[in-house]
Order: sequence, then structure tokens, then C-alpha cells
Amino acid sequence: MFCYLKKYWKENTLTILFMMILSGLQVGANMLMMRSFQGIIDRNMYQFMFWTLFLVIIWFVIYGLTGVETFFRCRVIRAMNNAIRQDIAEILLKKSYRGFHEQPVGEYLSQFTNDITQIENLAWNPFFDCIRSVVTVIFSIVALLTLHWSLLAASLVTTVIMLSAPKLFYQQMEQLGSVCIQEQSEAVSRLKELLTGYDVLCFFNQKQRFIQDTRQASDQIEKPKFRLTYVKGFVGAGMGCVNIVCQMLHVALIGVLSVRGIILQGALTGGGNLCGNLSAGLGNIAQDVLSISSAKPYFEKLSAHTGKSVEIQIEIEEEVITGMRMKTMQNGITMNNVSFCYEKKPVLQGFSACFEKGGKYALIGPSGCGKSTLLKLMLGCLPEYMGSIRVDNRELRDCRPEQLWHQISYIEQDVFLFNSTIWDNITLGREFTREQVWKALQDSALENDLLSMPDGLDTIVGENGGNLSGGQKQRVAIARALLHNPSILLVDEGTSALDQENADRIEKSLLSKPELTLILVSHHLSSEQKKRFTQVFTL
Repeated sequence: MFCYLKKYWKENTLTILFMMILSGLQVGANMLMMRSFQGIIDRNMYQFMFWTLFLVIIWFVIYGLTGVETFFRCRVIRAMNNAIRQDIAEILLKKSYRGFHEQPVGEYLSQFTNDITQIENLAWNPFFDCIRSVVTVIFSIVALLTLHWSLLAASLVTTVIMLSAPKLFYQQMEQLGSVCIQEQSEAVSRLKELLTGYDVLCFFNQKQRFIQDTRQASDQIEKPKFRLTYVKGFVGAGMGCVNIVCQMLHVALIGVLSVRGIILQGALTGGGNLCGNLSAGLGNIAQDVLSISSAKPYFEKLSAHTGKSVEIQIEIEEEVITGMRMKTMQNGITMNNVSFCYEKKPVLQGFSACFEKGGKYALIGPSGCGKSTLLKLMLGCLPEYMGSIRVDNRELRDCRPEQLWHQISYIEQDVFLFNSTIWDNITLGREFTREQVWKALQDSALENDLLSMPDGLDTIVGENGGNLSGGQKQRVAIARALLHNPSILLVDEGTSALDQENADRIEKSLLSKPELTLILVSHHLSSEQKKRFTQVFTL
């Protein structure tokens, strides 16, 4: 938490400065109220009118500065929330392929959304509220000291009581915060699964299950938050009882001092307000500290703080800048006695092959035989294999996946497209000429489809390409891969959704590129198709 406060120390300092000014003005307003009330007691109309007018001006200034303070407070919270999301993103980038996929996407989505909301509600807002309360308490103590030393002594006793009591509940609030994180993350993942499987439930007439499971997931989100909130409420109620007892003792002391003529009789009004501010401030501090303690588990989920995230970013940039890219493959990829298991379940056993540079290869076999796994091994996504995989003379385990991806393009079986234009999905934000893009479109047999689209390359594909057909999505993915000019292209059933004419056209285009090393996965190939490849491996 404090690393983010430190990162934006200038913005936080400015916000706290406005809080100090506001608290000082509010305490000053109470002192002016004493003067005004004393004018009534002394039957001095001039004194009463003067201090009352001054008091009204002070309150106008207070309300004006409140809006400014809110602006700066919201701005710095926005900046810190964005910094946390950036750190989460950079932490995810450092995960391995397999490590990233160990958790569902819903868990990561929960971190970017629900966790940030909870941090804002349980940490940032209580932090600033606590600072404001602390400043109010300090100013109130100083003001009471100007009235009489005994009021300060009573304030110090109250401070010790109000700050010690919350420590009894720290551990309980942290535990409740941890449970809230876990249960809400599971619920978000469940909701995402339900939305993804909506079609399946509809097609099998299981809409009631959708409603029932949504209700359960919803309650799983609300229940821990409800529990955390009402426990905080009960603790706050208890602290409020202690608070009111302390406040009444202060008022009684002011009354005794006023009756004896030691302080102004007007202090009965303003002094009472000061005591109220002091007691309320101490109570708020206690609750804010408890709230911040319940937010601790959310920060513990961030395994890297701001300083570490900078190191991650530098590490990624240095990899590109200092020339850590592998040299373009000169000879080929050699696999010798390669085996791989998913959680002790064998997928590949003793596979050996040689894929020479510029060769065109096909991997065929039934579902589950390891074809897709083999491609992911070559991508460096699954380093826990047995045997040897060498790119030229370098063992694949000695390469970082990022190095391999500079010269390998991969077309997945389930194509993913961003909810943006066709142009953006093909270029991925990099600079290409229109001629380069159009050449990739021709090689992927997509140019005729574009002519029938009113917006052409600026057509919005929809969420995960929902506005395109399955075949169009595959051709966009092929155009994307070809545009980035890989030396090695891995295709996992990349033409399965295409009609035979377009599939043959794309296949011939890929096979005609002499410098491209092509490794294509298919369930089966005809005898005529097998003749087009350098070698066909059956798994």
C-alpha cells in the first residue's frame, strides 16, 4: 500500500495539504462560534454580528475548498488504481505460458476489477479519511489547550483509549478480508464460465440452471462483502459507545470550567463542538485503521511492488534493445526422443523428427495424440519436456520463449480476435504499408470478403470476432501471421472452418514460400495433399 502512496507522494501531499487547511478552518469556525455565543451572553450586539459574519465567510470558504480537495483526492486515487492495474499486468507478463494458464481468466479479471474496487473502498478512502481525522484531532487538541490544560489532559486519555481498542480486532478483519478475496474470485470465475457456456445450456434446455447458478454466484459475491461490512458495523458501534462516553466526559469538564469562570461561558457551545470533533475524529481513526487492515490481503496478492514492476518493464525492454533475439534459424528444428506429460498423463512418448529450414511438414493423427502439444513445445510454452529439442545447435530449454516468438508465428485452432477493426487485428498496432497488408490479405484469401464489407479494413469484428464467420476469422489470423513475416509458421487446424476452395488456395500460398518453414497440424490429409509436403508425420 505505502509503495503506491510513496510513488505519488506529490499528489498525495497536495491532497493532504488541502485536508489540513479544511480541518484548520473547521476548528477555527468552532472557535469563532464561541466568540459569537459570548457576544450573546455579554449582550454585545456588535461583537455578535461581527463574529457571526466572519463565521459565515469561513464556512463559504470551507465549502469551496471541499470541492477542490475532492477533485485532488479522486485524481490521486485514480492514478494509484491505474498503477496497481499496470503492476498486475506486468506481473502476468512475467508468468510462464503454463503458469498463466494455471488460473482461469475470471481470476485475473477479478484482480483488475473487484480487487481494485475493494482496495479503493477499504484502503484509499479510509486512508484519506484517517488523515483528515488525525489532522482534525490535532487541531482540536491545540484549540482545547488554548482554553485550559485539563482539556488537553482529558484529550490525551481519550486518544489512548480510542487508538488502543481497534487492535483487538485487527486479526479478525484481516481474516475476513482474505475470505472475501477468495470467495469473490471464485464467484467471478463461475460467472464467466456460465456466460461462456450460455449457448450450451440453451441448446440443451437448461436455462433454469443458468438462473440458479447465477443466483448462487451472485450470493457468493455479496455474502463475504456483507459479512465484512456488518462486522465492521458492529465494531464501529462498539467504538461509538466508547466514543460517546469520552465525549460526555469532555462536555462535563467544559461545563465545570465554565461555571467556575475559568474559561468563557461561550465555550459551552464551541468547546462542545471541539470535543465532539475530537471524539468523532478518534472514532473515525479507529474504524479507518480497521478498514485498512482488512485491505491488507488485497495488497499481499500483488507479489511485486512498484519498484519490482519497473524492473520487469526494464527487463522486457532490454531484451529487445540489447539484441537478445535469436539469429534467424539456419538449419532447422531437431526433436530427439521427446516425451511430455500433463499432470502425469502421457501425451507424447519418444517422438523424434527433423524439420529443416524451408521445409513443409504436416502432423496428422486423431484428437488427443499430441499434435497441438508438439507445436506448443516448439513455441517454448511447455519447457517441462523430456528428451531434446534443438533449434539449429541450441537446446530449446536454453532459449526464452520471447526469443523464439520473434521468428515463429502460431495460428491456433480456436482463433481469437480483439473487438476492434480488421486492420488492427492484422497489424496488432505495428506499422505496415497498405501494400504489405493487402499482400497478406491476398495470401489468406480474404480480399474478396473485404470488398463486400462497407467499411473494408475498418470493419469492427465484434467481441472475439463475433461479426465474422468462422472461416473469415481463420483468414484474418492467417493474414496476421503472414504480415509479421515469420521464418517459421505453425498452423493448428488453421483452415478447418474454410470451404475446400479457399483452404486449397491458402495451402498453396503457404507451400509456395521457399524461405518459410511450415509445420501444419491436421486430422487427416488426402493422398494428393500429402504429396505437397516435404514430409508427413503420423502421431
